Amino acid sequence: MNAVPEIARRGIMLVVSSPSGAGKTTLTRNLLEQEENVGLSISVTTRARRASEIDGIHYRFITKRRFEAMRDGDELLEWAEVHGNYYGTPREPVETALGAGRDMLFDIDWQGTQQLYAKMRTDVVSVFVLPPSAAELRTRLERRAEDSGEVITRRLRNAAEEIPHWNEYDYVLVNRDLDKSFTRLRAILTAERLKRVLKPNLHSFVAELLADLRKIDG
Repeated sequence: MNAVPEIARRGIMLVVSSPSGAGKTTLTRNLLEQEENVGLSISVTTRARRASEIDGIHYRFITKRRFEAMRDGDELLEWAEVHGNYYGTPREPVETALGAGRDMLFDIDWQGTQQLYAKMRTDVVSVFVLPPSAAELRTRLERRAEDSGEVITRRLRNAAEEIPHWNEYDYVLVNRDLDKSFTRLRAILTAERLKRVLKPNLHSFVAELLADLRKIDG
């Protein structure tokens, strides 16, 4: 009997969400640096490009008319309007990557995740990252020294609205220790990859195994 054949698998849409300050950015950056065959989904946006940003690397900058055409033509997997600007995930590059067996990483909120569920639920693996405590979340935001006290307060209020959606995700990580959380995130990706590789092959493999056993029994 032949061994389980190796076949190309379809890629995974790995969604990682969290309130600001919980550690999502560091976890996803480390994953992109250390894990092979994972690419970051690049969003399109109608806002102006900042001097430090590179088109096609940070975002793809497009006109409002082009964005609306993509939205109305079902060319976006998810989209949102934030402070008068549109942001969205183009369907075509994601479909191309998944078909080639490449995993795509999504850094989006719970609302964007719900839109991905509606469009491509079987391809999505979702992870929600929680802070270990409210006090630690505030400390992390203050430690970054990037925001004013007013902005930090707003981020904490947003966190109170985002965190109740944790149970809509496939996995939840409480980020007490960054290294341990990263190890667990990689383990989730590995497990989901194996699930998608083995399941399609096992049907024919088990059928052949049973047929051979019946021959022996006969």
